[in-house]
Parts: sequence; structure tokens; C-alpha cells
Amino acid sequence: MSRAARVAILAVTMIVALGGVSAAATTWPRARLATLPSGAHGLAQGYLPVLACASAGNCVAAGDYLDAQGNTQGVLLNEVRGAWRAPTTIAAPSGAASTPGVTPTSGACSSAGNCVVVGSYQDRSANVQAFVVDERHGAWSRATEVALPANAVASGQSAQLRAVACAASSCSAVGTYLASASPSPVTEGMTLTSTGGAWSRATEVALPANAGPTPYVTLAELACAPTAGGDCSATGSYLDANNATHGLIVNEVNGVWRAGIEMVPPANVNAVPLIQLSSLACPGPGSCAAIGTYESAAGHLNALTVNEVRGVWRAARTLALPVATTVNPLAFLYGFAAVSCSSVGNCAAGGQYRDAAGRYQGFLVNEVGGVWRAASELRLPAGATTTGKNGGVVALSCYANGACAAGAAYLDAAGHYQALLVTATHGHWGPGTKVQLPGTASSVGVDGGVYSLVCASATQCTAAGSFLASATVYQGFTLSTP
Repeated sequence: MSRAARVAILAVTMIVALGGVSAAATTWPRARLATLPSGAHGLAQGYLPVLACASAGNCVAAGDYLDAQGNTQGVLLNEVRGAWRAPTTIAAPSGAASTPGVTPTSGACSSAGNCVVVGSYQDRSANVQAFVVDERHGAWSRATEVALPANAVASGQSAQLRAVACAASSCSAVGTYLASASPSPVTEGMTLTSTGGAWSRATEVALPANAGPTPYVTLAELACAPTAGGDCSATGSYLDANNATHGLIVNEVNGVWRAGIEMVPPANVNAVPLIQLSSLACPGPGSCAAIGTYESAAGHLNALTVNEVRGVWRAARTLALPVATTVNPLAFLYGFAAVSCSSVGNCAAGGQYRDAAGRYQGFLVNEVGGVWRAASELRLPAGATTTGKNGGVVALSCYANGACAAGAAYLDAAGHYQALLVTATHGHWGPGTKVQLPGTASSVGVDGGVYSLVCASATQCTAAGSFLASATVYQGFTLSTP
């Protein structure tokens, strides 16, 4: 997915789901300006999508900045024991182009000071290649190029790692690449693992039997059970012989990647299903929850949820959004961490839809005891009537049963995008307040906002994002509690 497709304008929302524990209110300070490398001219299009934390106050954020010559560079920001350190420019792999356009897409940490960030860059032959860059004992290495499957094309390659996750002493990553085929290359999915710091050669994902000759695979979400190394799931999509889009699920069990399986869609799916699985969380081995969208037989773009229970993926179900059944909700999910689980069967998710009046709104939904409840509309501050096309709920982080943090954004009465802070207890939501941006900034802009957040408790959260510092320049910011 391109940067523009993944951009989200979001804020931090505190959620306490029905049936969950009570949580102390999070007190967020004013956002702090993120320090970029010397000579930087802001973040490239406000791009700061990566945030991963090993523990409270020990995190890494990553994104793109523009250097003094206007070239795009990858940047790493480390939080160590609650303090953000000087930034690190990602050193592109040997053989990279003089302006490689290093673009991070995902990050994960196995322990404090031991993290990994993945993404893509351009080599000297104008191929787009996938990379991994590892942090060991607090020091970042030079990025290394991913060894692609044996059937990868040598020229005109377009490979990307989309997601990475770590559990115990192992990490896994997923993405896509161009494989040799006649009459032209095709996009396939790939998986790879790291044990003891050494990354394996990527392996092609075996697709379901109904995959077409040009499957155009996407594999963009990955989650691993937190206490078991090598038990992970990845989600995406593929095309059948009629170019219909199906949901794709790939499981890793005890460190071995299985063949991909087709997600069973809701019963009212259209003959052209247009299925997209957007976000995924796995709170335990063989237990996952994913959220996505599909087209119904009535031609409506609906949201869906699908769960893995004791190692078996169930059929997907339509998510009940807060609109009349006769209205097309045009459900939309940003593809960040739009679902999070604190334990098996206890999750939260969010996204965007259009209400009966045609206005863009955010939605929030809780899974309690294995049952997904009906979604509720995100309540907006006084004077605001819509989240806007680039608003809605984007990212969530659940730290206890029924207690989570999530992200959203809205358009204020003047038509400016604002990041929003909202609290709720036992499912009762109140209106939110704006995030206090650094300095005199008055809006997060179309390409800014809180991209991601991680909460260890109600009082221990870290968030990262970007804001509009001038008419054309975006800068990064961080938020940490307490």
C-alpha cells in the first residue's frame, strides 16, 4: 500500500469496553517536537508511521524526512527509559542508488534496545528492494537487502516488506515481490524469519487452489502470539481466475509457514467480493482477530470481523455499523493497527464510515468474551459534525481487558483537521479535546496526525505522529505519559 493510502489523521482515544476493568484517565502532555537529523526540511509528506515498544518508555519510531537536497531519507527515533534520543538516518544497503528513497513501513521489538524495522528502497539498477535494519543492544546496523525467493525477477523488481513482528527470540516479516511468469511477472507474497539475529531467505507463499494466474497478492498485516516464538498469522488478499479479490490468511506454526488459505466471507458477500483484510492482532497461539471490508450482494461496502479460535479460522461476519441497513456505509480501514486485543476474545477495533447524511464519521467496536458488539459512532467535540475524509479511528492499543487506547481525528468548525483525545468508561463515551500541538501549530493537516501509539497501562503510553508546521512543511512529534 502506498504512503497516501496509509496516511491517517488520528488522535488518541481512551476506550474502556463494556464488561472491562476500570482505568485511570490518561493525562497527555503537550506534544513535543521530534528532533530530525541536521539539515532536514521536515518529514516527507508527514510520514512517520512506525512505532514499536519493547516496554513502557523503550520504543522506536521510524519514517521519512527530506534532507538538505530534498531527497527522501529513512529516520529512526529511539525512546530510552522515557527520553527520546538523537535521530539516526537509516544507512541503505550496499548497492543502493545514490538517492535510494529508504521507506520504513513497520517495526517490532523483542526487548529493550533490540528492535527491527523493515521497508523498501531503490538499488543502483532502479529495482525496488526490501530491506531489514536491526538494532542490537541499542545500536542500529546498516540495513541489509532481503534475499528474495529463487523465482524473483532480476530486473524490474518491486519488492517490499510490509510488516514485521517479534515474539520471544524470533521475528517474522511478510511482504510482496515480483516473480517470473509468462508473459509478464506477477506479484506474489513472501515470508521470512529471523532467529538469533540472522534473517532467512524469503519464501514464496503457497496460494489457495482458486488463485488465478496473475494473483496480485497483497500481504500487509502480521501479528505473533506474545508468548510463543514462531506462532504468527499474516493477512492480505489475492485474485482468482476471474480477477475477484479474496481474503488471504497465512499461518506460521512453531516457526514453519503453512500454505495460505482463503478467508470464508460473510454469507451476503457479492459475487465480486472486493475483500480487503486490513488489521490483525493475535493475543495467543492459535487465537487471532482481524478486521476488513467487503462488498455485499446489495453493493454496499461493509466492514467485517474474522477470528481464529484454537487454531481454526472461522467464517467472517458482517460488522454492525451505526447506520441503517439500507444505507451504504462505505466502510474504510486505514491499514494501521486498527484492531488490538488484550486477551483471547477481548479486542477493540475502529475505522471510518459514512452516515445516513453522507458525512464521514469514525466508529469504534468492542469484542467482549469472544462476541463482537455493534459499533458506536465516535463522538465529536462541540461544533464539529464530521471526521472528514481523512479522519475517523485508525490505531488501537489494548493494555487490559476492556481498557484500550485508540486514534481518531475530525474536522473542526473552521474545516481544519484536528487530533482528538477522548475518554470513555464501561462503554460510555464523552466528547473529546484537541491534542496540544508543538509551538503555535494550529492543525495536523491532511497528511499529519498521531500515526501510532502503544500503551502498557492507562498511565504509560507512547505515541508518534506529525503536524503541519507551516503551509507546506510537516514536522514530527511524540507524546509520552506520564
